[in-house]
Amino acid sequence: MTDGIWPALLGRFTWNALAFVRAWQNPTVNEIIGAGAAMMVVLGAASVITLITVTGKWGYLWREWLTSLDHKKIGVMYVVLAFVMLARALAEAVLMRMQQASAVNAPGFVEPDHFAQLFSTHGSIMIFFMAMPFLTGIINYVTPLQIGARDVAFPLLNSISLWLTGGAAGLMMVSLVIGRFSTGGWTGYPPYTELAFSPDVGPDYWIWAVTLGSIASTLSGLNFAVTIYKMRCPGMTLMRMPLFCWTTLCTSILMIFAMPPLTVATALLALDRYLGFHFFTNDLGGNMMNYANLFWLFGHPEVYILILPAFGVYSEVVSTFSSKELYGYTSLVLATMAIAVLSFTVWVHHFFTMGQSANLNAVFGIATMTIGVPTGVKIYDWIWTMFRGEVRFTVPMLYSLAFMMTFVLGGFTGILLAFPPLDYLVHNTLFLVAHFHNMLIPGLLYGMLAATHYWFPKAFGFRLNEKWGRIAFGCWVFGFYLAFMPLYVLGAGGAARRSQAFFEPAFRPWLYIAGVGALILLAALTSLFVQLWVSIRERDDNRVFAGDPWDGRGLEWSTSAPPPEYNYAVIPVVDSRDPFYDGKRDGGGYAVPAAYEDIAVPRNSVVGPATGILGAALAFGLVWHIWWLALLCLAGIVATVIARSFIRDVERIVPAADVARIEDRWHHAIAAARPISRHHETTPANQGLAEVTA
Repeated sequence: MTDGIWPALLGRFTWNALAFVRAWQNPTVNEIIGAGAAMMVVLGAASVITLITVTGKWGYLWREWLTSLDHKKIGVMYVVLAFVMLARALAEAVLMRMQQASAVNAPGFVEPDHFAQLFSTHGSIMIFFMAMPFLTGIINYVTPLQIGARDVAFPLLNSISLWLTGGAAGLMMVSLVIGRFSTGGWTGYPPYTELAFSPDVGPDYWIWAVTLGSIASTLSGLNFAVTIYKMRCPGMTLMRMPLFCWTTLCTSILMIFAMPPLTVATALLALDRYLGFHFFTNDLGGNMMNYANLFWLFGHPEVYILILPAFGVYSEVVSTFSSKELYGYTSLVLATMAIAVLSFTVWVHHFFTMGQSANLNAVFGIATMTIGVPTGVKIYDWIWTMFRGEVRFTVPMLYSLAFMMTFVLGGFTGILLAFPPLDYLVHNTLFLVAHFHNMLIPGLLYGMLAATHYWFPKAFGFRLNEKWGRIAFGCWVFGFYLAFMPLYVLGAGGAARRSQAFFEPAFRPWLYIAGVGALILLAALTSLFVQLWVSIRERDDNRVFAGDPWDGRGLEWSTSAPPPEYNYAVIPVVDSRDPFYDGKRDGGGYAVPAAYEDIAVPRNSVVGPATGILGAALAFGLVWHIWWLALLCLAGIVATVIARSFIRDVERIVPAADVARIEDRWHHAIAAARPISRHHETTPANQGLAEVTA
């Protein structure tokens, strides 16, 4: 009887699925490392829960954050999630580099299967659960403020997207403790991820985590696109939008059209594994290349989903810290749109080696080279923006300059890889790994870190510590060059990617250098956390409540820091591309309205948390074949949607008297603040009121 009840209740789960049990039964270095990682997840979660409980903050978190529909708080939670996942993925990257450095004509300390799990989780987390939440969080926070809106178009959908992403990330974390992850890489290519080759739960964890994340990103894209199309303030035509809003719009369109192919691909792979379909089984009527086409129809636009928001950040940062209007605005807009369109025309270059005709390869090789032209236009325009400007080398500006130098180098290697014969030689080597990271670390990570430093004072009301910001910047840049430039040499020498061990002694010094670089990158992340701690400790000395610490140009700087929940007491009316910058110089930057009105803001909702938690539990049930749990959670999601449809009171009113009190406090702070020159903006003298110069 027990034999029948146990599978019915727990599906495929056995005690051996727990990392701790495996380490107890087989105490090898490999299993102990796995159990240690699982212990860190369990202790980390337990510590957070304990700390919140001891401090009595559950009610505060639930009311003010977890159920909030405020786009600003949702944006902050996205970024927090991104940093948590970055910490895990970077630790895995360091472990892989240490293994490779120790495994030249030696087994190393990580077994091949475990190493395959590491590179699968590292890639999946960095793309889907670090990069995507990071850029989505920055977009969430900044875009409504820049277009003069009070929130996104669909606040509830915004919360659902956040919690689906969080649920998917939680599933990735659970895979460290219960079961094993996929060994099929971040792309999940069949036939290796088919049931015949991988009957364990690893590919299922990957399928359902990626599916939840892709649905969330599709919903976010729809939300952001409608917000920009429909909620711009009066006078803000499309060609008056900040460049960041343009890159957000193009990114949103890419999300809408690029994420569904990924969802379809994972759904078809799930049907193959769960119901015996054979969409990707060549000898049973399927075709594996259908998966490759679907995945990369998402995969290459995804590269530009990641990079375009960073391009928008660099446009904002370079203009602000050069004290100049952005050079070539129209060409930057056209270049952004060109990149978005061309990104759908190059996906085949990801499988130049898979047997297409020479003519087809030539077409996609030319398209791949062409996409470099609009990117070059952007670099050109940023350089001319800085030319004869009053450039200030703040931390965001340093990241922008490092990006330009490093991204151009990566672009050159991309042109090389656009030649099918050259790509054929190095496609499955570390050369491609170096190129990929050469584009995404400066193109995405530096951009998001620049955005964090740039808009952090707006979000929290105090500046980040400049000294530790520079230390972290130096580690990110120096560590990147040490970690990835040797991979170009190794790849050119024939070192295969995804390799757990090497047998060529000449690779050893380059692997050592790459290992040192990985450790410096880990120090960079540590420096960011130290910077945050120091900044919080010194926050009273660095407050910028007046709201304009950098002499900003866009509307987001025309409110207090942090902004009120309604963003704007009166919806602004604009007549230029830099309305706040021009308004400060015309004497109308901080105009006090004649009267205030009641403002409607969205009420908190449990729908987002409920959907995310139930979605993650549903996915967990599907992974382990716990059918009662999957059905119960599916019913819970349907019930949540139905229950929400009966709720009519979805807004609450901020009375005009409260609005007046909040705004009067801000205007009094502006009157009391001392205007500060740009040369002193990183000192405690900066209270958020920039000195207006001609």
